[in-house]
Amino acid sequence: MRAVLLRAADNRGLQRFVMRHGRRFGAYRFVAGETVDEFMEAVRQTNGAGMRVAAGLLGEDVHSREDAAGVARAYCALLERFAVAHADANVALKLTHLGLPIDRELAAANLESVAAVAAEHRNFVRVDMEQSAHTDATLAIYRELRERGVDNVGTVLQAYLYRSEADLRALLPLQPSLRIVKGAYLEPPSIAFPRKVDVDRNYVRLLELSLREGRFTAIATHDDAIIAHAIEFVRREAIAPERFEFQMLYGVRPRLQADLVRRGYGLRIAVPFGAQWFPYFMRRLAERPANVLFMLRSMWRG
Repeated sequence: MRAVLLRAADNRGLQRFVMRHGRRFGAYRFVAGETVDEFMEAVRQTNGAGMRVAAGLLGEDVHSREDAAGVARAYCALLERFAVAHADANVALKLTHLGLPIDRELAAANLESVAAVAAEHRNFVRVDMEQSAHTDATLAIYRELRERGVDNVGTVLQAYLYRSEADLRALLPLQPSLRIVKGAYLEPPSIAFPRKVDVDRNYVRLLELSLREGRFTAIATHDDAIIAHAIEFVRREAIAPERFEFQMLYGVRPRLQADLVRRGYGLRIAVPFGAQWFPYFMRRLAERPANVLFMLRSMWRG
């Protein structure tokens, strides 16, 4: 199912059709609109439900220095909006969106400019992890910023990569703020665990190590077994509530999200928005058959 949907995403006719009728087909279950105003309304509702927000402007690669600088300015403007609205929200961004494929130093400078605006408002920037081809550069840029005293940035480690435990141990002297994810990009078995059971086992190893020795851990998963393990681990190890939070995707497992909030756990929702929502929407459909059924029911209702 996943492979079929991802191939379908490359069909230009399908893209035009779904984008024209995105609301009708349920795209806005997973994407908080195309404009900043639509997004800010989703932030207001999410905060009102007791959940924090990680904002993501959809899009990855850019084609010019000017485009990359424009993305950085958009994130800076978003941080300003958060401050004015007193929103409980930070930003999560991709270095490819800030120009990494064009020039490493360009991406680093754009990231630093966003982090500076975030610092003015006592806010935070999470640097997402992308395909393994960008892992070294992402970690190096993160490390450089932290070593220069930029403390309001964090990054992400992917449990399906063999290298991630070594990367985590190397980052521990920096007292990092880390989000632990399973990993969503297609990677060869030469560098990534091909079996889910091994990814899950490595996720738990990374999670426990980060919770014990890191500064802050974002537990990004919708996996019931891992969530239960994390809750038991933080209880047993007496991990302070301010040293971790759960993170989930906008529109995915809302009942579970509400239950975690009801039980008193910190929860941050990754809320994406922007005109380039189609690839993100197709990835969400590919992840679970229930998401496809949701779209089909939306189509049938007309």
